[in-house]
Amino acid sequence: MGRAFKVVVLGGGTAAGYAASEFVKLGVHHGDLCIISEESVAPYERPALSKGYLLIEGAAWLPAFHTCVGTGEERHMTKWYKDNGIELVLGTQVKAADVRARTLLTAAGETISYKFLVIATGARVLKLEEFGVTGADAHNVCYLRDVQDAAHLVDQMAACRKVEGKAVVIGGGYIGMECAAALHGNHIPVTMVFPEHHCMARLFTPEIAAFYETYYGKKGVHFIKGNVMASFEQDEFGKVTTVVLKDGRKIAVDLVVVGIGIHPNVDLFEGQLAMEKGGIRVDGKMRSVSNHSVYAVGDVAAFPLKMYDDVRRLEHVDHARKSAAHAVQAIMSSNEVGDYDYLPYFYSRVFTLSWQFYGENVGECILFGDHSASKFGAFWVHKGQLVGAFLEGGSKAEYAALARAARQRPTVDDTRLLAMEGMGFAMALTEPVPPRVSLMSSIATADGHLFLTRPPSWAIQVGAGVAVGVAFVSLAFWYGRRKKRR
Repeated sequence: MGRAFKVVVLGGGTAAGYAASEFVKLGVHHGDLCIISEESVAPYERPALSKGYLLIEGAAWLPAFHTCVGTGEERHMTKWYKDNGIELVLGTQVKAADVRARTLLTAAGETISYKFLVIATGARVLKLEEFGVTGADAHNVCYLRDVQDAAHLVDQMAACRKVEGKAVVIGGGYIGMECAAALHGNHIPVTMVFPEHHCMARLFTPEIAAFYETYYGKKGVHFIKGNVMASFEQDEFGKVTTVVLKDGRKIAVDLVVVGIGIHPNVDLFEGQLAMEKGGIRVDGKMRSVSNHSVYAVGDVAAFPLKMYDDVRRLEHVDHARKSAAHAVQAIMSSNEVGDYDYLPYFYSRVFTLSWQFYGENVGECILFGDHSASKFGAFWVHKGQLVGAFLEGGSKAEYAALARAARQRPTVDDTRLLAMEGMGFAMALTEPVPPRVSLMSSIATADGHLFLTRPPSWAIQVGAGVAVGVAFVSLAFWYGRRKKRR
């Protein structure tokens, strides 16, 4: 028993939703496309889980954030897939794949064959059990990766509030920082524990991190840095009551939220496809270098980062959206599509703060702006070129200028002058006219999630629908351009 399709998208996350949207735009025939997902709901905007689902007031729950609302497009619920002739196979696990035979075997025993496979399986959270922590499967130990995780965390936050309890967040990265803000918004005292010497250590310098740690501290969030948890203590009902740290300290707790990283879901393809940096090695078309009937997008793709002449694997929604669209364009009209030319981009919003980063954080970091006014930034200069740019509290035009600067990588002769000029340096750069506009401009870089803790000061405010649309259109223009000025 089995079915056959021209294209199968394996995975039902953000990338799958944007792939489906791009297929429809490019005229996929009814019955040609199948999406297989372990989740029981249609693809949705995963960042909304930490930015909207966890809010105590005005929370955003499904169906509010199905793709593709993150870029101001139509919300695609199950009916949209049916109306466009897309077979949406939900709640289904694929237990085996044979890329030579071009088949997938589901846990129910069905064989699904394809001409092209798009692997959009994303990643799974790293769990404490994998590190030998006993008691880590307790019901009040929470993770955040999918909508089921979010629903469970909401329930546990309610239970914690009921007893006026406290929470500990394990991890100081994206999930840790955003969940800590959400817990505070739910009126739950929070302690953050992480091994690094400052938060967001993979991206922030100590000076940048200090601003956010101070801000969180004023909100009442407590930081324990340079330390890790060693074990849990539990009550007779199996509930975690104490977090024991490596240095012996104990923290009484009613809720634990863990954000210690993710692992790409590539197990099905180990030994079948070329791997690199933990992901599936693809070319500039997002096509497996070892099997041209297979494409990989989002978290699982190790792709050539053209502007840096390097191979990277990036874990971010912006890359998931754009790599999915690029793979679809390559499948549908490969002769018309160039190589994926991605500019690394990251962002976050917590409390009333919002920042964006473009490029690379290598070399010397040059700070500018006014921390006390909650509007400051940084440039990274490497071998005489500006290679990265960060800004807290910027406007639409300023973020666009930062992206332009990071892509052009202009020469910097005097870093002291750069610090004095600050945003003026980036705003003064003009953009060269490209030989052609990439199809990738159909997906904007701007943050398009519709769910905020509180309206921030910058112009890409996703609670205001009209402003969002303007932001996406304007930013889409510059992001698609491929030619970079040095």
